[in-house]
Amino acid sequence: MIVVVCPGQGSQTPGFLAPWLELDGVAERLASYSDAAEVDLRLHGTESDADTIRDTRIAQPLIVAASLIAADALNARAGRRADGIAGHSVGEIAALVGSDVIDAETGMRLVGIRGRAMADAAAQTPTGMSAVLGGDEAAVLARLDDLGLSPANYNGGGQIVVAGELPSLEALAAEPVKGTRVIPLQVAGAFHTTFMAPAVAVLRDAVAEVTPADPTLTLWTNRDGSVVTRGAQALDYLVDQVSSPVRWDLCMASFADQGITGLIELAPAGALTGLAKRGLRGVPSVAVKTPEDLDAAVALLNGEAA
Repeated sequence: MIVVVCPGQGSQTPGFLAPWLELDGVAERLASYSDAAEVDLRLHGTESDADTIRDTRIAQPLIVAASLIAADALNARAGRRADGIAGHSVGEIAALVGSDVIDAETGMRLVGIRGRAMADAAAQTPTGMSAVLGGDEAAVLARLDDLGLSPANYNGGGQIVVAGELPSLEALAAEPVKGTRVIPLQVAGAFHTTFMAPAVAVLRDAVAEVTPADPTLTLWTNRDGSVVTRGAQALDYLVDQVSSPVRWDLCMASFADQGITGLIELAPAGALTGLAKRGLRGVPSVAVKTPEDLDAAVALLNGEAA
């Protein structure tokens, strides 16, 4: 079983869309995606600096658009799709498109709404996120509880991303749990926590206008790593995920249980293949960062590199 995974926020880098625009039809598709998301994706994916594309309103549509473009290019070159798909955080929107639960235009419209709503929610209270690497998970969670912080992403491999108010994050960094390293992340908001409740309400209203189909590929959810078989449920989970933890650790455990034989991360790739090296040891993986990586991905997808 070959699984495609779609990255989340923080994967973007300045100019990363430029090489994809050299492929036939990508410029036109990106213009359509820009209209749907209400974001100039060509400008921000080729010219804008790191600070600009860190803005949640811009970052989320950029990342999903890149994953959709990479998926189309991969499928066209390979002549087939992967056996399963999953997305990390906002990457779940790309996964819903990739599994035919929603179409690309709907996905881009939803990610535009999601990005704006989460940015607005984050502006209400000064909050942020930090990665906690290593240590005993129970001890880390107890310390978070003491500080009023929340686990936002369980990424596996001994990594938990935590979120909450800035003074509490600073206190965690000043006195980290024994055996851990705390790395502040460049995001302006406590995503996947109750601070995002206003964004949940906005996205729920938007999703209510969507008529989903059931997935045509095996589709995993960040909610608990389980396989989702109904499109309506996948959309419900997508909404709830905005204010609840991303359980990527459980997704990887489920991949292993399903007998995954290869993993392909779509653009802007790198983060999830990095986690897979620790959480899915021995499973071949390819990070599709540019079109130059497509041949390796096709080889893995067609069993030539497994």
